[in-house]
Amino acid sequence: MDVTNKQFDEVIAICRDIFQKKLQDYGASWRILRPESVTDQIFIKTNRIRSLETKKESRVGEGIFPEFVGIVNYGIIGLIQLELGYSDTVDITPEEALTLYDQIIAKTKELMNAKNHDYDEAWRKMRVSSYTDLILMKIYRIKEIESHQGKTLVSEGIDANYMDIVNYAIFALIKLHFGEKENETEGSSRQNSN
Repeated sequence: MDVTNKQFDEVIAICRDIFQKKLQDYGASWRILRPESVTDQIFIKTNRIRSLETKKESRVGEGIFPEFVGIVNYGIIGLIQLELGYSDTVDITPEEALTLYDQIIAKTKELMNAKNHDYDEAWRKMRVSSYTDLILMKIYRIKEIESHQGKTLVSEGIDANYMDIVNYAIFALIKLHFGEKENETEGSSRQNSN
C-alpha cells in the first residue's frame, strides 16, 4: 500500500498543479456551475477518452492523460459544489478553493485506502479502458440521480459516485504515468511478500 500511496500522491500533485494554475488564470469561475453542468463536463471528457481508446487516433493532438486529469479536477469541483452549493458569482478565493481541494482529496485518499484494503488492490489488474467504462457508468448513475432531485432508494448518493470517479481516474493516471508493467510487478511483489 505504501507504493500506491506514493503513486497516488504523485499523480494528485500533477492534478493539483493544473488546478492551481487554472485558478490563477480564471479564478474559481467554476463556482457558477450547477451540479448537472459539472456532471456533463465529466461526461464529455470520459466520452472523448472512450472515443480515443476505440479509434486509436487523436486529431486534436491531446491524449487521454490530460482528460483523466480533467476528470479528477472536475470530480473534486463537483464535490465542492455539492458541499457549498453553486453560486451566481465567484464567491471564494483561489486559496480557499485550494484548501477545499486538499480537504476533498484527503477524504478521497482515505476511501481509496479503505477499498484497497478490502479489494486487495484489484484495480492494478484492470485495464485503463475499464476505468473509462466505470466512470461512464457512474456518470449515467449520477444523471439518473440528478433527474430524481438527488433522491435514491437504496443507492449511494451523487457525492459517493463523484468520489469513485475521482479514484478511478487516479488509478488510470497511475497506470498511464508509471506504466502497466511496473504496476503489475509491484502488485505481484507485494503479494509475494505477504
